[in-house]
Amino acid sequence: MAASPAVQPANDPTDFVALAKDAAAGAKALVAEATARVKARVTGPEGKLDAGALEREQHAAHGLSWLATYGEAVRELADYAERLQGEGSFGETEALLVKIGVGEYLDQMFGGIPMSQGEMVRPTALGFTAAELAGLRTPAIDAMVAEGNTPANRAALVAKIREATSAGAATIGASGLDEDMEAIRSEMRRFGKAEVVEQAHEWHLKNAYIPMSIIEKMAELGVFGLTIPEEYGGMGMPKAAMCVVSEELSRAYIGVGSLGTRSEIAAELILCGGTEEQKQRFLPGIASGDILPTAVFTEPNTGSDLASLRTKAVKDGDHWKISGNKTWITHPVRADIMTVLVRTKPEEKGHRGLSMLIAEKPRGTDEQPFPVEGLSGGEIEVLGYRGMKEYELSFEDFAVPANNLLGEIEGKGFAQLMQTFESARIQTAARAIGVAQSALDIGLRYAEERVQFGKALVEFPRVADKLAMMAVEINIARQLTYFSAREKDEGKRCDLEAGMAKLLGARVAWAAADNALQIHGGNGFALEYKISRVLCDARILSIFEGAAEIQAQVIARRLLEQ
Repeated sequence: MAASPAVQPANDPTDFVALAKDAAAGAKALVAEATARVKARVTGPEGKLDAGALEREQHAAHGLSWLATYGEAVRELADYAERLQGEGSFGETEALLVKIGVGEYLDQMFGGIPMSQGEMVRPTALGFTAAELAGLRTPAIDAMVAEGNTPANRAALVAKIREATSAGAATIGASGLDEDMEAIRSEMRRFGKAEVVEQAHEWHLKNAYIPMSIIEKMAELGVFGLTIPEEYGGMGMPKAAMCVVSEELSRAYIGVGSLGTRSEIAAELILCGGTEEQKQRFLPGIASGDILPTAVFTEPNTGSDLASLRTKAVKDGDHWKISGNKTWITHPVRADIMTVLVRTKPEEKGHRGLSMLIAEKPRGTDEQPFPVEGLSGGEIEVLGYRGMKEYELSFEDFAVPANNLLGEIEGKGFAQLMQTFESARIQTAARAIGVAQSALDIGLRYAEERVQFGKALVEFPRVADKLAMMAVEINIARQLTYFSAREKDEGKRCDLEAGMAKLLGARVAWAAADNALQIHGGNGFALEYKISRVLCDARILSIFEGAAEIQAQVIARRLLEQ
């Protein structure tokens, strides 16, 4: 649809920001109307969600999740522009990122959003007719679509990307964070370049552990105690700092960025659900890196269905004895503690019978991975996300002291785990941004160095367009993630926002890696090229910490229950 003559594209930054804000308001109205329409299809006669109807209407419900995520992304881009304008740092690069991002996402909201490579959700699936959609397209939306994702804007952005990269800029455009956060970014960027980037591909190809020397240096930088309160030996920093650290370390190598996730999950569990004695006993060691934790939740044949969990723990005197199998456990060999979700009340079905145990164990080696009675396991060979190694574990009367029951309360394991999901998903979104940024770094470098038909690949519009959209979507995912972190730091419920950041971030990372490999052509398919690793690493992001389909389902339920 052509831009309405009522609102002309704004050249003045002040007018442009106002236009973006108006367009975001229009996007919000579209989401609200779509929510009402889907809700009418999945609500029972008593006004409650009908589980059967929700499953039958899964395409529409998940499509609503994506539509709402896009609406939130447009709002965050408009807010980002407004904040930077107020600070006097809204320059040409930032304006291009916002114009292209807002214009493209609005266009997809009214035309069709890719939920995955083969699944599009179109407005008709949400109950809209063409005439109804036309009525919801405001003049501001029309103007942003018409003047947003244009060839000229993409070309101008690529010129800015090349300029910023040659100058050593850490991000394309202002991140929107303060100087303290950017100082942390610089420190992590230096560490990643000096210690990780040039070694990561070799670790990947050899399926080798990240060296302990790297982990020790990360501990010295405070990575493992970043958000743990100072009274427990941590740095007491906000979740925004966690985002920056996870992003930059994952930009160097997702395995290194994910080491901090182990500590974040364990610390959050203990902080939210542990007794004071448990906090004093475990948190200082986690913060210093002396205690390496791992999360032991998933089981064969259960996946995301934690209510079906079967691993049991039976009280035997002053110990719990764990028996059962767990799978997809990251970095268990070198872990010192395992947070294990078990069923301690077999008579209680579903979530109510689950408890969380803090199981201590000695560190193992490749030769002797589990040097402790009652625990064994085998490695699961994986495409990517290496450096820590994945295992399937078998527990057979594995003993855990009774006072290591988290909170010393039975039946609260699921609730305790749920308390960590906001932080875990925010951090996973940040890791996704780092992987996407790595893909952009590698793709741009190759496009500038590779000459075909007498000129560098970057000079071809289709190649340049890929790079432009990588930068645009990285910025979108970044702003959604930072917003979630701010909400968490302010003590607000942010499971919806964190879920959206994770859902979108994972797709952005995969698209960036896929496009960067495409830029490499046949060379990208060769194991010797780094982009082959980044593609493998990116693929896991839409699976762990809540598969994309599960994440969309969770978001949909929250939207429809409001």
